[in-house]
Amino acid sequence: MRTLIVIDMQNDFIDGSLGTSEAVAIVDNVKAKIKEYADKGEQIIYTRDTHQDNYMETNEGKHLPVVHCIENTDGWQIREGLYVEGAEIINKPSFGYTGWDNYNFEEVELIGLCTDICVVSNALIIKALFPEIKVSVDSSCCAGVTVESHNAAIKTMQMCQIEIS
Repeated sequence: MRTLIVIDMQNDFIDGSLGTSEAVAIVDNVKAKIKEYADKGEQIIYTRDTHQDNYMETNEGKHLPVVHCIENTDGWQIREGLYVEGAEIINKPSFGYTGWDNYNFEEVELIGLCTDICVVSNALIIKALFPEIKVSVDSSCCAGVTVESHNAAIKTMQMCQIEIS
């Protein structure tokens, strides 16, 4: 079975405190990709970047001093229209989720935000844990902090045998 992992398609990353025009531009592509998996009854997992009120005091907050994805705020929510009822949501406190080894993946495709931070982190973790499965990223359903860093992350993932479409 294929699994689609939708990384951090949250309001703050789309058009909120860390939003970009590139992130806004991929929303329809992401919606279509999610529908494709849902229509086939395939597994869909969402991650949600999750911080607390003390974000600015954390290591990440000291390096990225922009308050974002504070739990239970509008910016923390997955973009309206993207969530498929019954799909799992993982609240993760950092770039990469470290619990992927609790799954029994056969094939994984990742999409979402930001290509150069959370998408690449999770793709590399999954590829390291499951070196023999197909791990892919649909670049038309991803956006980075900048176009240049998006492209660099795509190149990094290709070099680590993650398929890019």
